[in-house]
Amino acid sequence: MKKIILNFGMAMLMIIALTSCVDKAAEQSVEINTPEEVKNAEKKTADVADQDFIDGMTGKIWHNYLEIKMALTNDDVKEVKDISNSMADSFSEERAAMKTIAEKMADTDDLETQRKLFAEFTELAGPMFEEALSGGTIYKKFCPMAFNKKGAYWYADVSEIKNPYFGEKMLNCGSVKKTIKK
Repeated sequence: MKKIILNFGMAMLMIIALTSCVDKAAEQSVEINTPEEVKNAEKKTADVADQDFIDGMTGKIWHNYLEIKMALTNDDVKEVKDISNSMADSFSEERAAMKTIAEKMADTDDLETQRKLFAEFTELAGPMFEEALSGGTIYKKFCPMAFNKKGAYWYADVSEIKNPYFGEKMLNCGSVKKTIKK
């Protein structure tokens, strides 16, 4: 009799264990991405900023700057427009020239014009980024081929080269010219 009860109890435990596993398996799902979907997801991801700045305005502008840089690298005119519009709203009166350039980037549908404006913006914003950095590292990079071999600078939060002036055409063109650490 004890053996029957023991066997019955073991059978009940097995049934409970199996049905609980089946329920959990039914709740789980696996998403399988094609190589194209993975590549597109990587293209859209902006660099993760690991820097601190002495004021919130500069920190927000830095974050938007990195997003614009990534959008230019990905040849994404619409994304540049959207982020530039958001960035323009961040500026105080003392940064009117940068605000004007951000507004111009938001107003054009031409990728090459956006890239030229980004280079102009970099010239104005670069010293602000360098002076306001209070923690972390930023990299000043240079592409000698940009704008008919006149060259252009850009800033980034990683040392890896991803050129915003040529995108996929010359993604790795450029070099780190200055490392700024605080």
